[in-house]
Amino acid sequence: MDRYWASLMFLFKNNANLNSCLTTKYFDLEHRVVHIRKLREVSKPWSESEKFMLDLALHLFNQRNKVNLSDMDYLDSYNAKLAIEAIRIRFNL
Repeated sequence: MDRYWASLMFLFKNNANLNSCLTTKYFDLEHRVVHIRKLREVSKPWSESEKFMLDLALHLFNQRNKVNLSDMDYLDSYNAKLAIEAIRIRFNL
């Protein structure tokens, strides 16, 4: 598993809200495809912190998906630690 995919999967497996989206409706794990538009659509009613976690996961997977790191201020300590660990995984720190 490459570091892009690993950082995305780390966040989806360890964040309850993202984990609920870890289905074939949003992912084709065999072909490593993420249905970004569908994820963005389902996330519209989410809180700012939940949207940030999705944005971060998608950004770490593919940098064309932008994230505002200042929005980490919305996170509780658990999710902030997850975000930092995902960044470590992605950048091999």
